[in-house]
Amino acid sequence: QVQLVESGGGLVQAGGSLRLSCAASGLTFSRYVMGWFRQAPGKEREFVAAISWSGGTPAYADSVKGRATISRDNAKNTVYLQMNSLKPEDTAVYYCAARLVTISEYDYWGQGTQVTVSS
Repeated sequence: QVQLVESGGGLVQAGGSLRLSCAASGLTFSRYVMGWFRQAPGKEREFVAAISWSGGTPAYADSVKGRATISRDNAKNTVYLQMNSLKPEDTAVYYCAARLVTISEYDYWGQGTQVTVSS
């Protein structure tokens, strides 16, 4: 049974930082592209960042580029999202997701962690 468990969310002031973690189990972690998505109240879920199985060539949404860093530790089956210079518009539930390299759709999703940025 595949599980993705996010942690690290919370309440932070604008300009602050957070580091989100996603621990994966039940899959061969190194075979999966890992992504972070977010969904703000009343909005659709949107892509934030993704990282390949090797950790190279990460991709970022324009809205977080320069403020976010995605990384992974295959030995710990964990993917991270470091968010700096947080803005109120970053407030959302953040989800991690996993997909095989050969498949475009994300197969597995976590339950999400709430990030709230106060102005």
